Amino acid sequence: MATATHPVRIGLHIQLQHADYDAIRRTVREAEELGVDIVFDYDHFYPPSGDLTGKTFECWTTLAGWAETTDRIEIGPLVTCNAYRNPDLLADMARTVDHISDGRLILGIGSGWAQKDFDEYGYAFGTAGSRLDDLAAALPRIEHRLAVLNPPPVRKIPLLIGGGGEKKTLPMVARHADIWHGIGDLDTLGRKNTLLDEYCAAAGRDPHEIERSAPVSPQLGTTPPQLLDLVFTLFTWTIGGPHYDLSPLRPWLDWRDRHNRA
Repeated sequence: MATATHPVRIGLHIQLQHADYDAIRRTVREAEELGVDIVFDYDHFYPPSGDLTGKTFECWTTLAGWAETTDRIEIGPLVTCNAYRNPDLLADMARTVDHISDGRLILGIGSGWAQKDFDEYGYAFGTAGSRLDDLAAALPRIEHRLAVLNPPPVRKIPLLIGGGGEKKTLPMVARHADIWHGIGDLDTLGRKNTLLDEYCAAAGRDPHEIERSAPVSPQLGTTPPQLLDLVFTLFTWTIGGPHYDLSPLRPWLDWRDRHNRA
């Protein structure tokens, strides 16, 4: 297994649900003031939890607003659904938000899973396998479009791939991703992490290049120090509306600073 070579970072995943936008904007600003490294939103047309017809907002227009509202933190979707936008258009949108933010965008992407979103907005849901195949076909198009846009992105936009499928997703991560976002308990993440290293070796890629990311929460039974032992270094807390309480992040931010200074 690779050893951790990236600095510890703390992310905040703001679910754009059951809240007024003013509350979301205040939370993003508070996160930046606290010292959070990355603020993510989600890409859903309906809330994935609670009242499924409740308030929610669109992913990429929200990110453009955050790009203007913030100065330091990185921003991005966790994760955007590949099926909802033409891959070339998505690359152009990412490049534009990257410029609005002065080079602070992370392009998080996945194959999608929320069937209500697909059905209500007229996208073909297909199967888990077909959606992953579509993602595999889209990634080279995204990379090509980013390479030919004028003006180009401010920086090489980091590509985050979310998911843990062992036959299709992890090989894509090994070939394309700068960040892998895995989900699961410690045993699951450890096993998939080792498998990702093996796919990197097969692809001729240094596994140290890929930053490892995971969610942290009491429900998952995972904490940043536990995950650091598995070479994960990006830890993200998910929070939903209508009220956003960032107090659980404070001890993690203090721990991050102590660790990175050591």
